[in-house]
Amino acid sequence: MAGNYLLKTLFGFLLKHRVLSIGTKYYPTNEKETEYVEMVNYTRTMLLEIERANITTENIFQNLLKEVGRGNIPENRRFVEIKSAENDVNEYALLSNIIMGSDRYLYVEVFGGNKQIIDQFVQFIKKENGIIVERSNTEIVSRLLSKNDAIRVGVELIKLGMESEIDVRAAVGMTGAASIERSINLNKQIGKTSGVGFTKLGGEFAIVFSSKISKLEGTPAVYDNYLFIDAFDSTQFIEEQGRDRLVEIMNEIKDFIEKDCKGKIEGYREGGDDLIANLPTKDAALRAGIDSSWHALNNGARLRVGIGKSRREAGERAQMADDIKIWNNSPVMVFDLADGIYAYYVPSEFSRSVIEFIQEKTGRVVLIFVFVFLVTLIGWNVGYWEFGLVAIVLAMLYALTA
Repeated sequence: MAGNYLLKTLFGFLLKHRVLSIGTKYYPTNEKETEYVEMVNYTRTMLLEIERANITTENIFQNLLKEVGRGNIPENRRFVEIKSAENDVNEYALLSNIIMGSDRYLYVEVFGGNKQIIDQFVQFIKKENGIIVERSNTEIVSRLLSKNDAIRVGVELIKLGMESEIDVRAAVGMTGAASIERSINLNKQIGKTSGVGFTKLGGEFAIVFSSKISKLEGTPAVYDNYLFIDAFDSTQFIEEQGRDRLVEIMNEIKDFIEKDCKGKIEGYREGGDDLIANLPTKDAALRAGIDSSWHALNNGARLRVGIGKSRREAGERAQMADDIKIWNNSPVMVFDLADGIYAYYVPSEFSRSVIEFIQEKTGRVVLIFVFVFLVTLIGWNVGYWEFGLVAIVLAMLYALTA
């Protein structure tokens, strides 16, 4: 624990940005999750805070209006905070979104059995590209394309229910069980009142309605998710490994983005060292960016990656990666989260060796620090500052041979 704090402080000082995590605490439960967690930990990938997000309930609500669409959340609502959001970005929640994608489960319950309205709800969910997982005369568990879609559809179903004088409870979760549990907790908070519950940035929230809802816009807010990828020092890479090797790596990245992440390549010239892609969701863009960075690094190339809602924003984010370095540039992906800017930074092989040494041999590091400090202090007091240099050399020999 002390070693991890020391590492984050040290690299925060060197990178001039706060280090939120080194590796991940995410606990994998399947083969895909294990693959990502092992890669994050093997490369010691760091989550950096470039511009701190201002995480407040009001900001979360305003961001929700923007993401879901103001026309899809009517004025006669209450925004209820059940559990306040975390004041920091949760690294394993972020990684979970990247790994698992944006699909979300929507649980819907009507108070009082009504097969007719349940049938109506099922048809509406299917029309919105949702998949029905389970249903009864009072409940539906379905899967939607994203959290925002699930919230929007939940509000629409509440509107349909209230038109028939039926209160409807909806809740969004990463799994069907999570959405059901969220609905149960929401019932305890607001009783049998129409509302939709969900999480944002580690907090629990709900939109609650006590009167009939007027006409909704009914269409999701659509945002582009641009990914800008550029290779650092491509000229040097070509000199060392040849242009054909760079073309091969970039083509592999292009194919991965198109096939695995369903992205649309909008700017790529074969033989070039950069590309622009538009991804269907933000988590797909994040997954494409971090996977591409790891793949290129494994083949000797280093990428700078930016993610934004426009080509310009993505390009500007990628340029920010130029200044996120210790000595030489390492792979960096810059993106926004809430109203802040964050980055994934993949340290060099030398930096990873330092991290491994400090993490696994914290006691030895403390001993070396105390030794160098005491010898240097004594040297200054007796007029021989050279003692400090000797102590550093001896400490390095000890660290390398012990």
